[in-house]
Amino acid sequence: MKSSLKAKFLFGIALLTGLIFINAGLNKFLNYMPPPDHLPRKLEKAMTAFMEIGWLMPLTGLVEITGGILLAVPRTRALGVLVLLPVMAGIILTNTVQNTSGLPITLVLSAVFLWIIYEHRAQYRPLIA
Repeated sequence: MKSSLKAKFLFGIALLTGLIFINAGLNKFLNYMPPPDHLPRKLEKAMTAFMEIGWLMPLTGLVEITGGILLAVPRTRALGVLVLLPVMAGIILTNTVQNTSGLPITLVLSAVFLWIIYEHRAQYRPLIA
């Protein structure tokens, strides 16, 4: 019973995390969430530079949507984390170097990723063997 409850909880957390990434990816194409009014100058410069590279935001959005879908499906969850790891690394760096206001959610997402990696460690063994 304990492991069943744990599996259901992990499913819920992974589903919510997947939906967060799907939402972020869709926003890169549809622009339905406006950026905050007062972004720090450093972060504003970085985001402007990213948008100058015409293919970077659509690629990131596609990776976020794909990874979010994979993360939400229990059978493909381990692959979803691998797909999203480069994006998550960028999120962590942005929220530690550029602007720390998003650090709490970044830490939560990082904890979810670490938990999923731990739960699927047997699936990752061939990658490091």
